[in-house]
Amino acid sequence: MKIFIDTANIQEIRQANSWGFLDGVTTNPSLIAATKRTFREVVEEICAEITGPVNVEVVAKDVPGMVREGRELAKIANNIVLKIPMTPPGIQATRQLSGEGIKVNITLVFSPLQALLAAKAGASYASPFIGRLDDISHTGMDLISDIVTIYNNYAFPTEIIVASIRHPLHVLDAARIGAGICTIPLKVIEQMFKHPLTDIGLEKFLKDWEKIPKSS
Repeated sequence: MKIFIDTANIQEIRQANSWGFLDGVTTNPSLIAATKRTFREVVEEICAEITGPVNVEVVAKDVPGMVREGRELAKIANNIVLKIPMTPPGIQATRQLSGEGIKVNITLVFSPLQALLAAKAGASYASPFIGRLDDISHTGMDLISDIVTIYNNYAFPTEIIVASIRHPLHVLDAARIGAGICTIPLKVIEQMFKHPLTDIGLEKFLKDWEKIPKSS
């Protein structure tokens, strides 16, 4: 499984990248707004830090606007991936942009049929938002299971980015199902390191180390 970090905070990205397993970044207008910096400044800095995909969102609502904005964003760096919403204009723009060799991530996916349309449009990625489904008493992981089955049935190359992750169990379930990517907030990535038996074992080893004679 590939691990992306879901943030626009460059310090969080550098921290996650320093651990050696970070494969990419997802952002959105809300995350970039929280930095209180210009959009281009943030995106260029992230692209310089990360060699993997950097997902940035278009804000136009119509096809010509999405295509025009997408082409401009793609010029920022060669690892840019466009986030385009799951709407009829978004699907149409995805078909056009992907035909030009520009990678697109269809975002705000909440049903298996939306994911099917994303794949049919040539999207490189589809992002189902599982936490938001859980929030309204639906089981988000059922959606991931359905999409994995559909994509495997037809050998679609579209990769699934499991998004809106709330806790480590979301990551575990996604890995069990066979989703290709999880995009995870830094807080949840940090939680993935933790286990009480690891802490107890390390403490014991260090105490025992102190008992070993250091010279003959």
